[in-house]
Amino acid sequence: MRDDVKSFNVSGMGCSGSMLAVDMAQNLLRVHKDSNAVVLSTEILTTGWYSGNERNKLILNCLFRMGSAAILLSNRMQARRTSKYKLVRTLRTQRAFDDRAYRSAMRDEDSKGFIGVTLNRDIPSIVCEIARASITSLGSSILPSSEKLKFGLSILKKMLMKGSSEIYSPDFKRVIDHFCLPNSGRDLIKGIAKGLKLNEKDVEAALATLHRFGNQSSSSLWYELAYLEAKERVKKGDKVWQLGIGTGLKSTSVVWECIRPILGESKSGPWADCIDQYPTSLALD
Repeated sequence: MRDDVKSFNVSGMGCSGSMLAVDMAQNLLRVHKDSNAVVLSTEILTTGWYSGNERNKLILNCLFRMGSAAILLSNRMQARRTSKYKLVRTLRTQRAFDDRAYRSAMRDEDSKGFIGVTLNRDIPSIVCEIARASITSLGSSILPSSEKLKFGLSILKKMLMKGSSEIYSPDFKRVIDHFCLPNSGRDLIKGIAKGLKLNEKDVEAALATLHRFGNQSSSSLWYELAYLEAKERVKKGDKVWQLGIGTGLKSTSVVWECIRPILGESKSGPWADCIDQYPTSLALD
C-alpha cells in the first residue's frame, strides 16, 4: 500500500469485532477529511481451533466457520452518489470490569496442555445482561419519547407497587426496519428476539445465515445484511440495526440508514446461488 495509508489491527473482539472496527473507522474519518476507510472483517479458525477432548472447549469447533467481508466507508462528498448507507449511530458497551463476565469465555490450557476457549455455563445469562444494558443505552438515543415514557413509567410502577407487571419492553420496530443479530446459535437469536418483541421475519436473516454459513464471528452480521439486500427488503429511508456481542463481554451496535434503492443483489454476493431457497423450515425451526 502507499506510505500514507494507515493500517490498524483489531483482534480478539469476537462477534462484535467488525462493529467495533466501524466505530473506530468513524472516529478516524472525523479527524481525516476527504478520506476512505476499509474495514476487513474475518474469522480465522486455525488460531482458535482446539485439539483436546474437554467438552466445554469443543463447542467453538462445532459452531464457527470461515467467512470474511470488506466494507468501504467514506466521508467524501462524491461518495454519497454511490453509497448504500449512511452511518446513523454507534454504541459500545463492555463489562470487563465484572469478573463473572470477564471469565465467562476464556482462552486457556486444558489438563493436557491443549489451548482452547472455555465457555462458562453462566454465559447465556451474562450475554442477556449485557444485551439488555446495550439495548437500553441505544434505546435512550433513538427511540421516540412515547416509548421512553412507557419504559420509565413501568420501572416506576415496579418500584412502587409490589407484584406489578414486568418492565415494559420498548418497541424498537418504531424506528428500526431490519435487524442483524448475533449469530451464536438459535437459542441466543430467539432469546434476543423475544426481548425485542421481534417476529419470525425479523430474525429470518440471522437464522438463515446460521443455517447456510454457520457462525462466522464478526463477519456474520454482513452476511445477514447481504441476505436482506438479496431479498430486496431494504428500501430507501429504512434503518438497519447490527448488534454484535463478543468476549469480554462486550456489545457493539451500529445503526445504518439506507440512502438509495438497492436492487439486483440477489445475482451477486454470498447468497447468489441459494437465496431462492430461503426461508426454509429447517432454518427457522
